[in-house]
Amino acid sequence: MPMWNPWHGCHKISAGCKHCYVYREDLAFGTETPSSEVRKTGSFNLPLRRDRKRNYKFPPGTQFALCFTSDFLIEEADEWRPEIWDIIRERNDCSYFFFTKRIDRLAKCLPSDWGEGYDNVGIGCTVENQDRADFRLPIFLSLPIKHRIIVAAPLLEKIEISKYLDPHLVEEVSAGGESGKYARPLDYDWVLSLRDQSKEAGVDFNFHQTGSYLIKDGRKYFIPRPLQHEQAKKAGINSKYHSPDNYK
Repeated sequence: MPMWNPWHGCHKISAGCKHCYVYREDLAFGTETPSSEVRKTGSFNLPLRRDRKRNYKFPPGTQFALCFTSDFLIEEADEWRPEIWDIIRERNDCSYFFFTKRIDRLAKCLPSDWGEGYDNVGIGCTVENQDRADFRLPIFLSLPIKHRIIVAAPLLEKIEISKYLDPHLVEEVSAGGESGKYARPLDYDWVLSLRDQSKEAGVDFNFHQTGSYLIKDGRKYFIPRPLQHEQAKKAGINSKYHSPDNYK
């Protein structure tokens, strides 16, 4: 899945942002911290790029991960976002997914022709603890969105979200830990709790990564970054109820 990052940079708004990978990567490259500037990138029009034969470089059916080095709904990008909606309309033969900690801003950021949602746009609402789940998820469920995913990452505590798991509204719960040297540990029991809640509701569940530190059966394990997705998959706890054909 190609990354499409039309802008870069962010600022922290909740507990899940404390050790955000965007800040860590910027510091590693010796650049300013993302909070100092939200800026357009050279990839702003990525889906529209063509090869020498004037064919799109990204063919129909491409799935783009949108704005993963910022937040698609961040205030500083309000003047640029309409151009991105225009590109998504022009390349409606592709699909797009973004996740956000600013779901409360979505209504004011939608294009005029959004209606009940675009068929080819999926939105993930990030929740890291019970407080943010109870604030963000009622807003998330109230909005016109065709494809919703609850992203419980970095998961910082056990959370109860059963009352939000309407299988007609939520397609998937995706859980993961925090990566990096200063990552807060993920307790595997928290993940199993979300798996059980999702299974009871008939909502897809995906344990997408362990994070750097995983607590299981009372022991704390260090998981190197290249193995975090692989080890989560090996847990064998993912479940699927929705057909992938639902998302076009």
